[in-house]
Amino acid sequence: MARTVISSATREVVIGGDQHFVIIGERINPTGRKILAEEMKNGDFSRVERDALAQVEAGAQMLDVNAGIPLADEPAILASTIQLVQSLTDVPLSIDSSIVEALEAGLRVYQGKALVNSVTGEEDRLERVLPLIRRYGAAVVAIPNDETGISFDIDVRFAVAKMIVERALDHGIPREDVIVDPLVMPIGAAPSAGRDAFRFLARLRDELGVNTTCGASNVSFGLPNREGINGAFLTMAIASGLTSAITNPLALGVRQAVMAADVLTGNDHDAARWIRANRPVTPEGEAGPGARRVNARRGGGGASGPVG
Repeated sequence: MARTVISSATREVVIGGDQHFVIIGERINPTGRKILAEEMKNGDFSRVERDALAQVEAGAQMLDVNAGIPLADEPAILASTIQLVQSLTDVPLSIDSSIVEALEAGLRVYQGKALVNSVTGEEDRLERVLPLIRRYGAAVVAIPNDETGISFDIDVRFAVAKMIVERALDHGIPREDVIVDPLVMPIGAAPSAGRDAFRFLARLRDELGVNTTCGASNVSFGLPNREGINGAFLTMAIASGLTSAITNPLALGVRQAVMAADVLTGNDHDAARWIRANRPVTPEGEAGPGARRVNARRGGGGASGPVG
């Protein structure tokens, strides 16, 4: 079973099918956020600071950092944002850009082993991004589309994902450092998007032996009560093999779905983290009778990692 280790200067996060599911906070991203984009372009990172701290407080084990702002110096802004976020928190980061120069600028200042988001199957992209991943000792998100675009055929996407993994191996990048994104489509536009994602995730786990991630909120685009859809999707996707996701940790339904999935897959041993997060608390701040009964049955309860 693949285990991908991502780190900051002082903290490691392990992504794997036998680990707690990893939430990668999505909110440091100016795409679709006009105010944030304008602030970052003008050197105002106060909202970035708030978003970084709030996501970690909510339980994100990693943060995605994107500075894709039209007509702005993306490499410089991305590097500055990474340095700022790393000064505020020790969670590892995903460096997110479609511009290779921005990825390199981010990797140059990053402290630790970063996750780079992303590389696609186009020949030019492979030969520009993979050497960076090797040089900086990073891990990379593989997007299974190539010069022909994004296929709706799962077999085609799987073949592209397999090719990217093999090309990474040719560059000296181990399989466990390639995390594949199944490319989740909006269910409102493609009714089979959910089933396709679950089938693809199972193949990536069982046949390719890689870890996976996705932009989980894509599945609910255009629908009401997106949090409900996203939470249900994540639970089913985790059962199918998804091991991390770029999503919103501030959404209670998403956090609860992920924690429940960890219980049901056996990755939250003795449900210890779930119990700590959900047991009743008396006004005096002590666990209520129900929690005491649970702890008594479990011999006092075992230790586990932080909530989220």
